[in-house]
Amino acid sequence: MNTLGANVIREPQSRVVWVDYAKGICIIMVVMMHSTLDYGHAIGSEGWLHEVVAWARPFRMPDFFLLSGIFLSLSIGSPLREYVDRKFFHFIYFYFIWLTIQLIVTEPVLLAQEPGKFLGTFLFSWIEPINTLWFVHMLAIFYMVTRFLSEVPKPVVFLFAASLQIAFNLGWIETGWSVPDRFFDRYVYFYAGYAAAPWIFAFARQIPQWKSSAIAGLVIWAVVNAMFTMTNSDGEPGISLALGFLGAVAIVTAGSLLATQSWSGWLRYCGANSIVIYLSFFIPMKIALKLLSQTGVIADTGTASLLVTVVAIAVPLAFHWTIKDTWAVFLYERPPIFKWRRMTGKQLKY
Repeated sequence: MNTLGANVIREPQSRVVWVDYAKGICIIMVVMMHSTLDYGHAIGSEGWLHEVVAWARPFRMPDFFLLSGIFLSLSIGSPLREYVDRKFFHFIYFYFIWLTIQLIVTEPVLLAQEPGKFLGTFLFSWIEPINTLWFVHMLAIFYMVTRFLSEVPKPVVFLFAASLQIAFNLGWIETGWSVPDRFFDRYVYFYAGYAAAPWIFAFARQIPQWKSSAIAGLVIWAVVNAMFTMTNSDGEPGISLALGFLGAVAIVTAGSLLATQSWSGWLRYCGANSIVIYLSFFIPMKIALKLLSQTGVIADTGTASLLVTVVAIAVPLAFHWTIKDTWAVFLYERPPIFKWRRMTGKQLKY
């Protein structure tokens, strides 16, 4: 194994700090998008935070998928049963739990009056994911497809995935179903995280040594990204792909820089617990959104949207902190009974 590859293998044994910061940026952007757009829709107006959401559009989800794939090389060659447990059933478990919770919260009348229709909605949601849980559903698919393609040369798969993304943006292969369409549009970023992991880690390690240049690069990128989003050309074929990867470079750079700053520890905590936030921000977001939109206590749309975002992030973290040593932690951690513990003769750590 070459030196670069050896470094990639060693780093995940203790959490890679810059990855947590990068994930923290991404999860905040994701929650901000849902909070801002939903609040604006509820009151029929837009605010200054809508501009931030639009600016983050080219890189928000691409970067999240790329970061989800960078450690895959550590387990891609593991026994199939172990791989399926860790990379498929792991996400299916959380999708089942939180799909059930979300439907009960959002469709209580349907559950009480038409339980058969409620069950139909639940089952259909496995084919067409609802609300915010589609990312978890998609990850399970991405991990399994990547395992299936693991023997194919990486450049071949990457070029094929990039071609799918461009073809989708051209409208050539759009199906109208969210799962295949999201696969066409997003898989290239997940696979790039897996295939380019050695180079990503090497790049991140160099950033602190080039701090001034890195900051200058981030400023230039932010301006260029804004130019495309302001003209609504960020979704054009080829441009969206380029902006997605430029955004990935920027987020890796920002995460590496922030990892050297003691004041930003809160952002790392968000990133380290991004799955906690992602699974459960929907409920406090909806509650905060309803209260603020109905009372009008905050007149400025942008400020109200920001408050909804803060609540939607803080409540899941506080809830997780409260229950993490209780039986209720099954909401965020798979109990041993739902793991294939016999696969290696010892319990796996996730």
